[in-house]
Amino acid sequence: MKTLSIVVPCYNSAAYMDRCVQSLLLGGSDVEIILVDDGSKDKTPEKVDNYQARYSGIIKAVHQENGGHGQAVNTGIEHATGHYVRVVDSDDWLDGKAFPKVMEFLRKSIEEDMQLDMLITNYMYDKQNVKHKKIMQYRKCVPTNCIFTWEDTHFPFGKYLLMHSVIYRTTLVRDEAKLKLPAHTFYVDNLYVFEPLQYVKNMYYLDVTLYHYFIGREDQSVNEKVMIGRIDQQIFVNKRMIDYYTDNVEMKSHIGKYMEKYVEVITSVSSILLIRDGSREALNKKKELWHYIKEKNPKLYHKLMRGALGMGLHLPGKLGRRAAVDVYRMARKIYGFN
Repeated sequence: MKTLSIVVPCYNSAAYMDRCVQSLLLGGSDVEIILVDDGSKDKTPEKVDNYQARYSGIIKAVHQENGGHGQAVNTGIEHATGHYVRVVDSDDWLDGKAFPKVMEFLRKSIEEDMQLDMLITNYMYDKQNVKHKKIMQYRKCVPTNCIFTWEDTHFPFGKYLLMHSVIYRTTLVRDEAKLKLPAHTFYVDNLYVFEPLQYVKNMYYLDVTLYHYFIGREDQSVNEKVMIGRIDQQIFVNKRMIDYYTDNVEMKSHIGKYMEKYVEVITSVSSILLIRDGSREALNKKKELWHYIKEKNPKLYHKLMRGALGMGLHLPGKLGRRAAVDVYRMARKIYGFN
């Protein structure tokens, strides 16, 4: 069994995927790299096959009809044979100094039978043409150098786990959580992190910056204009998170409290993007989203509405919306996203 399976969804990635793949090869023969060609129209299928031929036993090429990022992740997880699994987007890469340290720890966790469900590492917003890159770390949120549980965590609002920061035990994601991401939908990376969380019992935080999250292409899904144009998909993911939380999670549990904060963050993102759009249609979608929460989970609705962000997102009139946007811009400047 491989120590780590790395799923790389690839769609028309030929121009930039080499940097990603070369960084993953530094993991050596203990790593399984699953390149999932999602029905690409460029030279990605050829490159994927060439990589498999050159690195037989390490790289596995998988081709599928176009199903979107979520379906590519599903396919990759189905093919994973490693003890652990993580997703790396084809325009991102892993750090050459941190990756060997992570692999060493993962091998140790298996040898010592740590019963580890999730490993947390730092990630970097590797924004193009920006000298000082923002690193997202969790030193004040979780214990270091030991196994811990949700009872030991202290995540403030706005500090949450992304796909870039987690490595899951493969059987947890595939067999216990039975994760199936929706096809032809953007922003499903939130679901990838969110839905398996309640199955996570034992965690470990390795304080290294492993993941380089590239930001800079105009067509990138996290570009603000692109997100506003795809707001219906963001809302779809947002509602699925609300449904999952309502139907599966005990609100008063430690994991429930963390997942509630996660829902609050994603709902705030959806709301601010709709405010940024500013059209009557967009503002009506914002009102409908909050009505959906109220109908689906009244307790959650009232908790979110009483929070600082909930109140800030519902300030009346143009001045209120402008104030909400100003706070969003400040957060974007601090954290470097979009």
